[in-house]
Amino acid sequence: MVKWLKNCFLLRTVALTLSFAGALNAYSPVGSEVPFDLVLLNGRIVDGTGNPWFLGDIGIRGNHIARVAPGGMLREAPAREQLDVRGMVVAPGFIDIQSQSGVQFLKGDSRVISKVTQGVTTEILGEGWTPAPSNALVAKAMLFLDPEVAEASKEFTEPHGFAKWLGAMQRHGASTNLGSFLGGATARIYVKGMTEGTATEDELERMRAVVQSSMEDGAFGIAPSLMDPPESFVTTDELVALAQAMAPYGGVYISHIRSEGDRFLEGLDEAIEIGRRGGVPVEIYHFKGEGIRNWTKVAQAIDKINAARAAGQDVGADMYPYTAGATSLAACLPPWASADQKLLDNLRNSQTRARIRDEVLHQRTYWENLCELATPQGSLIVGVHKPENRKFVGRRLSEIATEEKKDWVDAAMDLILTEQQWDGVNCVFFHINPENLEPEIRQPWMKFGTDGEGVDPATARDMVHPRDYGTYPRILGKYVREENVIPLEEAVRKMTSEVANRLSIRDRGLLREGMYADIVVFDPQTVADRATYEEPHQLSVGVPYVLVNGVFVVRDGKHTGAKPGLIVRGPGYKKSSM
Repeated sequence: MVKWLKNCFLLRTVALTLSFAGALNAYSPVGSEVPFDLVLLNGRIVDGTGNPWFLGDIGIRGNHIARVAPGGMLREAPAREQLDVRGMVVAPGFIDIQSQSGVQFLKGDSRVISKVTQGVTTEILGEGWTPAPSNALVAKAMLFLDPEVAEASKEFTEPHGFAKWLGAMQRHGASTNLGSFLGGATARIYVKGMTEGTATEDELERMRAVVQSSMEDGAFGIAPSLMDPPESFVTTDELVALAQAMAPYGGVYISHIRSEGDRFLEGLDEAIEIGRRGGVPVEIYHFKGEGIRNWTKVAQAIDKINAARAAGQDVGADMYPYTAGATSLAACLPPWASADQKLLDNLRNSQTRARIRDEVLHQRTYWENLCELATPQGSLIVGVHKPENRKFVGRRLSEIATEEKKDWVDAAMDLILTEQQWDGVNCVFFHINPENLEPEIRQPWMKFGTDGEGVDPATARDMVHPRDYGTYPRILGKYVREENVIPLEEAVRKMTSEVANRLSIRDRGLLREGMYADIVVFDPQTVADRATYEEPHQLSVGVPYVLVNGVFVVRDGKHTGAKPGLIVRGPGYKKSSM
């Protein structure tokens, strides 16, 4: 018996020794023969949890973080490269929960320079509509909604149409990781096109199937934009049914709510109701109150979310730190004018044009008129497609109307008509109270998103919203360093792990051993945005290094040209052979 016990002890000792040796090898401590690819030394580690920073080293092997150690501990560790970042903050890469870089990732400049130079390492698409899954109705609608991807969308048919789209973007290559919600409009268009009217039970069942297949293909949830057609035609009950369809897959209901203006609180109530009845978390896109008369509603909206959370419902929001939003100039026209993709025909027809004009000036049914909320003086034209209309870029709608001796409604309709597409004219609308930004930023459930696309300042043609270039550095520079609205660690948490947790992305958003090496290094004393509404094409400063999956995409403040991005998927993803 004694001999048997000795043998057992020896075997256990050997096993523990081997196990311990394996663990040491996995994390490459000092003295290991397995080198790190990169060691970041002596950084102020802000790990994404919200905990206070600490002085530390980070060892990276391949595309993962292999070691997080006290400062200086990895100085003698074997490494292909060491980089001393003393005085710099080392943080997880920022996760943009509301990206509009879809065209870039599918067929454009997927370096997304204006994003990665902010520190963005993951972009999440999907607000409103996605080009997948596709069928004849979706492909037709894309000609109206997003002509640049219309032809490509024809390939993203079922089965696994959403996965085909993600795969196409992966093959195109990107400097950031990317994933997407299912555009709320796409689920409806797939069945009903751009028509008005409540879905029948049969149509609703087919929409549920679209949601379920997209969740299994990796969607994070559904993302309607209820201000725009055709989603402005959707009922609350329809949205509840789609939320219920994605609930078993861990989906999130994220929404541009039906109103951010006169019916802001009612729009928020609807989103909360959809989440409660659908059994899913709720996220509010670009939380804000539009128009002077609605600015006082922001405090009430914050109270509503806090009350829902206190009652046990998972409700959160995201925002960008600017006093203007941006969308198509067509958002100043009633939604019915765009039904069945007939906006241009309706503008050409004298009778329907007169009806549109009358509805804009004398609203009889509620819809969100952004030109009225921002005023024509507060409506800035920033992008067009037709060369003959470039003279209007950088001009206020009121100026254009005066110059052409028209009222602003006719000036807007004529400009849209000449562009020949729904989103042909991009407009910045100044309708947000700057005094509301600070209380919004302070909310623990608030996240940050750009609602913007990646832009190359060297080739940019039109103006853009400055959020495309400066969202995250603006938070870190203006609201953390200069105005002390929130601590640095809390700002980073909102940019990283808070978003990762919301999306159930469990291998990004923190600086932890075993996590993907998405890392941003910035100077807390100089990080700042430079883009303005008048001169938007200016890169942010103070972000010298950005790594995506262990690869430098920004080095010494310049884009390296690398495209190491990977696809990130929702928790309901089921791998399949397409």
